[in-house]
Amino acid sequence: MLSLKLPPLLSIHQVPKGYQEQGILCGYRPPRISAADCVLSAFQMTNETLNIWTHFLPAWYFVWMLVGRLWGPGGRDPPAWPLLAYLLSCCIYPLASSCAHTFSPMSARARHICYFFDYAALSMYSLGSALAYSAYVFPEEWVGSTFHCCYVPVAVFNTVLSTSLACYSRFLELERPWLSKASRTLAFVYPYLFDSIPLFYRFSLCAARSCADPTVAAHYRHTAFAFLTCFIFATHLPERLAPGHFDYIGHSHQVFHVCGILGTHFQLEAILMDMSERQARLPATSLLQVLAPMGTCMAIGLAVIAQCSAQLCQAPEPSRREKLHGQ
Repeated sequence: MLSLKLPPLLSIHQVPKGYQEQGILCGYRPPRISAADCVLSAFQMTNETLNIWTHFLPAWYFVWMLVGRLWGPGGRDPPAWPLLAYLLSCCIYPLASSCAHTFSPMSARARHICYFFDYAALSMYSLGSALAYSAYVFPEEWVGSTFHCCYVPVAVFNTVLSTSLACYSRFLELERPWLSKASRTLAFVYPYLFDSIPLFYRFSLCAARSCADPTVAAHYRHTAFAFLTCFIFATHLPERLAPGHFDYIGHSHQVFHVCGILGTHFQLEAILMDMSERQARLPATSLLQVLAPMGTCMAIGLAVIAQCSAQLCQAPEPSRREKLHGQ
């Protein structure tokens, strides 16, 4: 009979400081386990198990949506290309996150590199959102304006900046944890706020006119979950209030994942509603207008990851004694 022996789980005092999470006292996988053990640990109840699955499973929902749109009626027509780019980003970021949570215990350097890719994928999602917003969500009176023309190029810059700042924040984790957290939060909040400027304008118009637009209501749901996601990420609630009580189920990162995925679902729903409503007057987006921003950000993102990874390789691996908290 085949028997699989999984590594024993550790407490917070048994893992390096860089692996420790505020308010999570137990359920840590041992550092330096093999890739196979990392995969098997996804089926073991650890403090990362639900982090893995809350992004892995929804990723396939977005893959299904992407394939359905791609092979559906009009799915490959020029007006649909921004939507396909957005859906692709919706597939990539949860898959990258799931992989990062799965393979991060392989080594300290592997942990950093895994999350470099995670941050780059999340930044690409902000660009995908900007492409979709530019094509389908912009207020009609803004279409063709200077801001509309500059919107995607600025989103490209924000994506590069977001990836760079988020990756850099990992180098601050041990020495300046608060600065690291603030930098990482800013890296993702700022692009979201910029992307949402057209949306906030529509919200203000709707509030002024007391409208009951179902599309705006869908955008409200997405925005509410986006702000809730940010709040949960920044505050580490609820485990911050009751350390050790949410080690396996219910801690903030799991809630963060669930809220983020629900927000993305409502965002997709709202974008599809806007797209359907404007079907007759959608701009004929060229393939280059979609591929150029995505390709540019992907290339620069990979370059940032390569540079940050090279810096990790140049730094000596800390000894176990140096890495363990309190030793």
